Amino acid sequence: MYVMHNSEYPLSCFALFENGPCLIADTNFDVLMVKLKGFFQNAKANKIETRGTRYQYCDFLVKVGTVTMGPSARGISVEVEYGPCVVASDCWNLLLEFLQSFLGSHNPGAPAVFGNRHDGVYGPADTMAQYMELFNKIRKQQQVPVAGIR
Repeated sequence: MYVMHNSEYPLSCFALFENGPCLIADTNFDVLMVKLKGFFQNAKANKIETRGTRYQYCDFLVKVGTVTMGPSARGISVEVEYGPCVVASDCWNLLLEFLQSFLGSHNPGAPAVFGNRHDGVYGPADTMAQYMELFNKIRKQQQVPVAGIR
């Protein structure tokens, strides 16, 4: 189980289970997990987070952030939301066109979340599932050693 927070939903706490559901609770869920630490323990001590800037362009919301794991930067995240649409698969082509305008040919494929519920209403739990997917990919990356010139 992974416990996550999102600044867009400051009063919520998200608990994601591997290959399972996402529980949305209030912020007191963290306190409950501390009280249950005899039954649950941290699998990894590495805290991973993304921090960045939020931009609004017409109906689009763009969040660009640096993904850090511990003290080191590990990647960049770009989140794009089209406000008027709640069924993400209905506006995926529009999102791709918008992404092409500033990312060029580096467009992502359709998120795995679409495969689970192709015509479902997109919600905060889906966003957290996408962040979890990104964080897992970053955790699995091998850190490339940097050779120093002497």
